[in-house]
Amino acid sequence: MKKSIYILLGGLLTLGFVSCEPEFDNPVDEEGFYTTGDADMSNFVAVGNSLTAGFADGALYITGQENSYPNILAQQFALAGGGEFTQPLMNDNLGGLLLNGTQVADNRFVLAADPMTGEPLGPVVLEGTPTTEVTTSATGPFNNMGVPGAKSFHLVTPGYAGLNPYYGRFATSGNATVLADAASLSPSFFALWIGNNDILSYATSGGAGVDQTGNLDPSTYGFNDITDPNVFASVYSEQVAALNASASGGVLINIPDVTSIPFFTTVPVRSIPLDAATAAAVNAQFALYNTQVLPLLQGAGVISAEEAAARRINFSAGVNFPTMTDDDLTDVTAVLISQGIDPATAALLGQLRQANEDDLVVLTASSVLGSLADPANPQSVIGVAVPLADQFVLTAVEQERVSTATSSYNITISSLATANDLVLVDARRALRDVANGGIAYDGGLLTNTFVTGGAFSLDGVHPTPRGYAYTANLIIDEINRKYNATIPNVNIGNYGTITITNNQ
Repeated sequence: MKKSIYILLGGLLTLGFVSCEPEFDNPVDEEGFYTTGDADMSNFVAVGNSLTAGFADGALYITGQENSYPNILAQQFALAGGGEFTQPLMNDNLGGLLLNGTQVADNRFVLAADPMTGEPLGPVVLEGTPTTEVTTSATGPFNNMGVPGAKSFHLVTPGYAGLNPYYGRFATSGNATVLADAASLSPSFFALWIGNNDILSYATSGGAGVDQTGNLDPSTYGFNDITDPNVFASVYSEQVAALNASASGGVLINIPDVTSIPFFTTVPVRSIPLDAATAAAVNAQFALYNTQVLPLLQGAGVISAEEAAARRINFSAGVNFPTMTDDDLTDVTAVLISQGIDPATAALLGQLRQANEDDLVVLTASSVLGSLADPANPQSVIGVAVPLADQFVLTAVEQERVSTATSSYNITISSLATANDLVLVDARRALRDVANGGIAYDGGLLTNTFVTGGAFSLDGVHPTPRGYAYTANLIIDEINRKYNATIPNVNIGNYGTITITNNQ
């Protein structure tokens, strides 16, 4: 069965895979031809998280940093007289981190290829020992203040350098804050893109966190929790005020929908292929659950008729929805045990249901769907007899929590852009366009299709250099409009994307 699922998923990686690196004429770059208009780009500072740092393919590495959207912007600003732009570059293109010689962060993903045919097989971690040592500080100051993993409130948290090794590499002191370090540079122009991680870790973990709306103390939050919108509004206001104090202008970038990125759109929710005989055999295994256990729970008032219907398990010939656990369902484990069902079976059935079209199966589920939970038991197929863990599915209820928080954050961002007369870049709309048909550019089409779409790297979350170039152009267009500038766009097709050859 696992082989069948690999065939389904493998088709997504191989279908239409091409490498296209067209060349185009460079924009006119004679000194003095372009202007920054009413904006002063002599000291551009970018603040944010991994999207600002240039994170890609599950890691931070030199090539990704060199193609970060702020670095691309700075190169275009330089054509109009902008100043130097510095970044805390990693030591290599592997992307891992060392702490006193022990690796504490993985290397980047690369696209593996069949050694016989050369066809792509899927992402694997690049082998090798990284050389970036956390305890060896990068010499600053740096204009790119993007910190992978940072949430909004982390930017104003003293001592965050001790919690995040990426910031620890270039923080001015152990008790510094990202915001204070950035503001100390007295930026003449700034970009702020923060808030993605305030909902993203909840989403990528399949909702394995807590929606902290109503809790104003972020020191009590877990890693996968959703940040309270009032906390976000408070710290974001502080960040805008601090960065804008010395600036001639700036850019605020809003938060995209998680449904725009391939981490949530690549693995089909229907993923269990069965023939008629196997489907009938599986249904026989769940017959007592469907015909006796669920009616018993409904009759006792433990679950509603609607929830009983949602919990029914039914497979048929063809490709099926997997079984899964859902922690938003009523946990009936204790009730089942009280009815004489053994604890192990009761735990299995306690929050069991089949997935449906409203669920999003995350990218990492592809490594477990159809595999055996117990290699010695051929019946223990994950997604059939053994439910897919809740961490691999973002349910409709969980999607709504993410959407509600995202909308609130974006209202704050928009309001502060208006109040401070700053540029607002609608990344939410832009990535929705990428996901819904794609964005045409000279020489191709940029979509969110995993591996082949060109926009997203192999982690399914962060852009490729081509995706970052598209982001940079969005920002340049808004800067030109707002500040009467004539900064040139970049040619998106001149920037790299995923190929089998970029694995070194």
